[in-house]
Amino acid sequence: MTILIRLDVMLARRKMKSKDLAAAIGITETNLSRLKSGKIKGIKLETLDRICDVLECSPGDLIDHIPIERSSGKD
Repeated sequence: MTILIRLDVMLARRKMKSKDLAAAIGITETNLSRLKSGKIKGIKLETLDRICDVLECSPGDLIDHIPIERSSGKD
């Protein structure tokens, strides 16, 4: 399973800078950058809620799931 973070896409759609979003939701620009790049292991639901409030979106607009193809063992 691969989780893809599409925060940069939503920021572009809303014409908002990362530093403005970070200030609006109360996290550091560094932590927001880590979130955008997918270099985090988790996100608090409270933080996700604040991001969605500011960007006027839903979690599904920010996070995508890409299934990994699994071999059936039958060649």
